[in-house]
Amino acid sequence: MTTTATPTARKRCRKTRTKRFNPLAPIALSSLPVTEIDLSPGREHMVCPECRTWCPITGMNRAPKLVPHHADPAGTPNPRRCMDGTDRRITIDITVEDWRTVLIEARPTTASRRATKVLPKPKTTSTPAASQLTPAPLSAETVRRLFQQHQQHCRACRGEITGRDGMPLPCRDGERLAITFLRLLRQEPRRRAVRDFFAQERRQFDRHYAAASPTRTAQWSAVLPQVVDADTRRAQLPEGDAPTESPAVPLTTLHPGHQAA
Repeated sequence: MTTTATPTARKRCRKTRTKRFNPLAPIALSSLPVTEIDLSPGREHMVCPECRTWCPITGMNRAPKLVPHHADPAGTPNPRRCMDGTDRRITIDITVEDWRTVLIEARPTTASRRATKVLPKPKTTSTPAASQLTPAPLSAETVRRLFQQHQQHCRACRGEITGRDGMPLPCRDGERLAITFLRLLRQEPRRRAVRDFFAQERRQFDRHYAAASPTRTAQWSAVLPQVVDADTRRAQLPEGDAPTESPAVPLTTLHPGHQAA
């Protein structure tokens, strides 16, 4: 009976009934990497050295050998038979316990060779230049809070540190903060008066500027015809060659809303 179906690679059998052997030299399991061998009882497999595919091992109790197999995965149309690996005899010169020991010891080595995950470098902002720094105004209230925080953490300010004579040792940092606080507290009225004066001058300047803006616009509108006429006559060049040593004549006007034609 003939069929037109395309032959495909079959799933590799676990056990074979054939007594044929491959005439090539047997394969010693000790010569293969432990990662290419599986000696688990009832699941004996190994990688075929010829086609590099996982194949079952049959005859473990008498004459172990590789089962007949294809070089292509199962289900591949028009498969290619592995001639050098089929029925290849195997020499089991390693025990299951030794294989497991070597496999367990090889796992940490394999994991250490794997590339670690590359973490992106955090983006840091550039440090501003000294000319770009805006100093914060120092006030008596700010120094007072710093002085209180220093007293909470300083043992010398709390009198817990004493010298050889048994007297409390002074704290230079606390003393400096206290002197600064008293100095700023004395200067606070004068500083407040200066700030109020500049704020008042600023408000007065803003009022004058807002009041003078319509007047300035009206003044420019009044002289605009004369400016336009002067710009037009200045743009007209006389006949003949232009002077070579005289400065250039400006062609623009100081009026912000008009340019020469």
